[in-house]
Amino acid sequence: MSLQKIAGQLVNHVAELQAKGTAKGTEKIVTGIKAAEAGFSERYYLEGYGDRAFLRMNSNSYLGLSLHRQLIVTEAQAAEQFGTGPGAVRFISGTYRPHIELEKALASFHGRERAMVMSAAYATVVGVLPQLVTSATLVISDALNHNSIITAIRLSQPADKAVYAHVDMQALEKILDTHKGQVKRVCVVTDGVFSMRGDHAPLGEIAAICKRHEADYEEGIITIVDDSHGVGALGRTGRGTEEYTYAQADILIATLGKALGVNGGYVVSSAPIIDYLRETAPLYIYSNPITPAEAAAAVTSLQILDSAEGRELLAQVRRLGKQLRTALQNLGYETIMGEHPIVPLLIRDTEKTSALVKYLFDHNILVTGLNYPVVPKGDEEIRLQVSATQTEKDIDYLIEKLKNFNV
Repeated sequence: MSLQKIAGQLVNHVAELQAKGTAKGTEKIVTGIKAAEAGFSERYYLEGYGDRAFLRMNSNSYLGLSLHRQLIVTEAQAAEQFGTGPGAVRFISGTYRPHIELEKALASFHGRERAMVMSAAYATVVGVLPQLVTSATLVISDALNHNSIITAIRLSQPADKAVYAHVDMQALEKILDTHKGQVKRVCVVTDGVFSMRGDHAPLGEIAAICKRHEADYEEGIITIVDDSHGVGALGRTGRGTEEYTYAQADILIATLGKALGVNGGYVVSSAPIIDYLRETAPLYIYSNPITPAEAAAAVTSLQILDSAEGRELLAQVRRLGKQLRTALQNLGYETIMGEHPIVPLLIRDTEKTSALVKYLFDHNILVTGLNYPVVPKGDEEIRLQVSATQTEKDIDYLIEKLKNFNV
């Protein structure tokens, strides 16, 4: 068999993505890490750029735990004990003690009865939502929800779906009003923290609205929150958007691969929900879990987060976020105020956004630019992300470079 008949179509498709500005392009390859020195944080070496060392302002490792010595040692020791991979899916022989310990720790951390660990947060969202959607279910989604939620809704094939304008609670209430008597079940799905902007869903208001309409639907209303960017970043103890808004979702999904610094995704909820998902979610049943070593490291990560050290890491990343936001405003840049480590730098112009990304790269700073049509016209931005391992000197260095760029 040959791929020649479709090769031209595939090449043309990639060329179209490049022309539209949505192609991801060539990946930059990290070849090493330079240790922190002289008041600056660690720097990253990239293949093809010699001894240039880059400040990484586009990492999801908000607490810097991916470089934490205790996690590295724990993972190495667990790999020595259990090997490098699980060797099977969970229900055959791929469940190891660290997986069980991690699920117990996650359930306790979030105040739930049960937890279930999966290979990634994306896989968790796509694996969980379709199992809760029937041919008589309405799915309601925030307009800025992550691609994983959009994909999960498409795969779910609900009776109907509705999208409300970003955090527009009046629109959510109207959707619930107008669908009375049309479906039996409703799933309201939202990000906890929205990855483009660093703002959060008003979970308390969502819960109150759903409670008011619960009796109108035979099988009730289920709230599902993906708080992958919230856990380890928001809340007094890092428990995410739920802690920050004093509200709790029916089902919470999050990741081990951002603030917790390891790999994998998970879902926490009641015992009946998790027991049901273990029996029905194909991305859990038919996929290998994270390695036992990763699970052991994640347990250690949770222990650090839920300690005095963790609270200091949270305080540090918030100090740096405040420093960066204040400095951006003082320079006349537009940003969104808040406590999350995502600090959006709103440029609102595609050419200028691209130019600033290149300018910062030329000055050894890695950032992520979001241009049209990835974001709507006028919403072009650079997503800056701070980490607890960074220092005030790092932020000063970034700001000093931004001073010399003409927006």
